[in-house]
Amino acid sequence: MNVFERYAYFIQDYIYRSGWKSLRGVQNAAGEAIFGTDENVLLTASTASGKTEAAFFPILTLLDEKPSDTVGVLYIAPLKALINDQFGRLNELCEEEGIKVTRWHGDASQTKKRSLLKKPSGILQITPESLESLLINKNMELVSLFGDLRFIVIDEIHSLLRADRGLQTFCLIERLCRQAGCSPRRIGLSATIGNPEEAGRFLAAGSGRGTVIPRIEGGKELWRLTMEHFYNTSPQADEGRELIADTPKIEEPTDYAPMTADPGLGYIFEHTRGKKCLIFTNSREECEAVCQSLRQYCEARREPDRFLIHHGNLSASYRESAEEEMKDDDSLMSVCATATLELGIDIGRLERAFHIDAPFTVSGFLQRMGRTGRRGSPAEMWFVMREEHQEARAMLPDSIPWYLIQGIAIVQLYAEERFVEPPRTDRLPYSLLYHQTMSTLASCGEMTPAELASRVLTLNCFKRINQDDYRLLLKHLLEIGHISRTENGGLILGLPGERVVNNYKFYAVFQENVEYTVRSGSEQLGTIVKPPPVGDKIAIAGRVWVVEEVDHKRRCVYCTLVKGNIPAYFGDVAGDINTRILERMYRVLSEENAYPYLMPHAVCRLAEAREVFSKSKITERPLVSLGGKMWALFPWLGSYAFLALERFLKIRCGERLGLKGLNSSRPYYMQFTMQADEAEFYEILCEEASKEWNPMELVYPKEVPVFEKYDEYVPKELVRKGFALGVLDVAGMMDRVTEWSRYKERCE
Repeated sequence: MNVFERYAYFIQDYIYRSGWKSLRGVQNAAGEAIFGTDENVLLTASTASGKTEAAFFPILTLLDEKPSDTVGVLYIAPLKALINDQFGRLNELCEEEGIKVTRWHGDASQTKKRSLLKKPSGILQITPESLESLLINKNMELVSLFGDLRFIVIDEIHSLLRADRGLQTFCLIERLCRQAGCSPRRIGLSATIGNPEEAGRFLAAGSGRGTVIPRIEGGKELWRLTMEHFYNTSPQADEGRELIADTPKIEEPTDYAPMTADPGLGYIFEHTRGKKCLIFTNSREECEAVCQSLRQYCEARREPDRFLIHHGNLSASYRESAEEEMKDDDSLMSVCATATLELGIDIGRLERAFHIDAPFTVSGFLQRMGRTGRRGSPAEMWFVMREEHQEARAMLPDSIPWYLIQGIAIVQLYAEERFVEPPRTDRLPYSLLYHQTMSTLASCGEMTPAELASRVLTLNCFKRINQDDYRLLLKHLLEIGHISRTENGGLILGLPGERVVNNYKFYAVFQENVEYTVRSGSEQLGTIVKPPPVGDKIAIAGRVWVVEEVDHKRRCVYCTLVKGNIPAYFGDVAGDINTRILERMYRVLSEENAYPYLMPHAVCRLAEAREVFSKSKITERPLVSLGGKMWALFPWLGSYAFLALERFLKIRCGERLGLKGLNSSRPYYMQFTMQADEAEFYEILCEEASKEWNPMELVYPKEVPVFEKYDEYVPKELVRKGFALGVLDVAGMMDRVTEWSRYKERCE
C-alpha cells in the first residue's frame, strides 16, 4: 500500500507545506494498520517520531471519506498541558478542512464546549477526569455527542498501565461506548511500552476487537549518556586514586563558582550555563530544593537568574511560563522539573537533560531521556548521583551507593534487553469499584442492584472481583448512607454519597492531599499541604517565603518573599520499583563489567562498592552477619514483593526466628536481630513457605491498609483482601524464598 497516496488531499497538502521529503517508518506502519484492518492499533515508537501525525493522518482521511454524524475522534491524554500542546498541532492540520478540534478540560473555553454540545463533530480532546465529569453531568447528551464515534486515541498510554487511573480510563471508555451505542477503534500511542502484546490486550479489553501492533523499523538509537557520583562534601571518590584507563572525561569550566557545599549541584550549575536544559528530580520536594540552590548560585555569582521550576503543586501560570520558555529555541533557561515534563509536551530543541539520583522505572528513564534529542540531535542525559559520606562505624548496607547502582541497572536493563515495566493486570481495585459504582448511579439515576451490577461489575477491569464481594460493598454503602434504597427497591445516591460525588475532586481516582493555596499579594504561587504556623518559612516556586497568615476556612496561606534555604514538603511517596531492576543491581555489584558512560567519581565509587560487596560475601548468600545477633538481608526484590517478605518474616517466621527490630530501606535491604543462626534462618523460611497458608495472613489482625483514594468507603474486609491479594506481590516473594533452599544446604 502506498500510504501517502491513500491520504486525503488536505493531508497530502499539509505534508507538502511542512516540507517533508518522505513519510517516516511509524507513519507508513500506522497507515497500513489503520487503513488495512478494522482492529485496534498500538503504535510504539521513539519520542518525537511523529506518532500523533501517524495516527491522525489515516484517521482524518477515513473521516473525510465518510464523515461522522457526531464527534468522530475522542483523544484522551493524561495531562492538560499535553492536550493544549497537541491542540495547536491538530488545529493547524484540521483548520483548512473545517474539522473542529475542541479541548474539554477545566481550563478550556466554556463557549467552545457549548458549541460542541449544540453541534457535535470533529475531534474532542479530554483528560480521564474530564471524561468522568462528562459521563456524570452530560449523560443525556452522550448519544448525540458520541453515537457515531469512530476512533478513541489514547496518548502516552504507558502512563495508564500500572495504576487505578488507567483502569478508570478504560472503565469510562467501556461505559461511554455502551451508553452511546458506538463501537470505536482504539489507537494507543507510546514511546515506552515494555511488553507490547500485554499492552495490546490491555488496550483491547472490552472492545470486541483485537490489537494490531505494527513493526516499526526505526533508526539506531544514539544516546549521549553520562553518570557521575558526588559526595556532598569533599573528598570525592576518586581523590588520591589512579583513574581506570579509558574513563571518559568532560572538559570542566575553568571559572568555577565557590560551591563546595554541594559539588553535585555546582556541576549542574556549570554545565547548564549557556544551554537550554531540563533538570529532573524524583520528588517535588527535591525539585524545590534544587531550584532554590541553583538560584542562590546565580545570586552568588551575580548572574541573572536562569532557572525555572515545573511541578504539579505550582499554579498554572508558573507551569505555563516554564513550558513557553522551553518552546523558545533561543532560550538559555533551564527548568527543574518532576514527571510533569516527562510526557510528550513539545519543548522544542533541548540541549541536554540532567537527572538527580536514579529514576524508579525504566519507563521513566526513557521518557525523560526522550525529552532531548529532537530535530536530529542525539538524546543526551547526565545523571548526577549524590550521597553523604558514611560515618566510620556505619553498617555494611549504608556503604553501598544504592542510587548509583540503581541508575546503572536501569540503563543496562534497557540497553541489553529492551526491558520496560509491563502493565499491572493482577489488581483487585475495590477503591475504583466504589468510585465507578457511585459515578454510574450519579449519571444514570435509580437502578436495581442487579442492573447496577450488570453495568459496573461487567467492566473488564473488575473481572477478578466476584458477585459476593460486590454485594458486600453495596450492603456497606447502604449502611454508611452513600447509597439509599427507594420505595421501589431501587438504589440511588444517599446524601453522604452526593457530597462525595458533587465535589470536583471526585473525578480523579489518584490520591490527593488536602491542599492550601499559597499567595503572595495578588500572585498565586501554588499549593502545599500541612501549612506551617505564622512566622515559619515555606519553599515553593523555587524560592523561600515567610508565612504571614493562614486562613484554614478558605485553605489559603499568605506569605512574603525572603532569602533563605529550607526543605519543601508536598506529601510525595516513593515509587514502585520492579524486581528486574533489583536483580540487575545485584549483577552490577557482582560483575566486573565497565560501563562507558560512568565518569571518574562514579567509576571509583562503583569499584569501592564492588569491593565491599565481594568482601561481605553477599554474592554467596543474601543473609549477612553484621556482628553479634545483628543481620542484614538483601532479597533483591521489587517494592511489593519486598513488602510481602517483610510481613512474611514478621508474621509467619518472627517467633520461630526470635526476630526483633526489623528495619528496612525499601526495597534494598532489611536489618534485624534474631536468635536463630544462618542455617536455621533458611530452614525456617523454607518450611513456612512450603506450608498451606493464606496471603490474608500477611495483614495484621486489626490493620486496615488504606492504599487508594476511596478505600475509606470500602468495607474493611475488602480493603484487607485488596491489599493482600492485589497489592502485595506474594508470588514474587515466594519464588525468592523457594530459591533460598539451596543456601540452607550450603550452611550445613
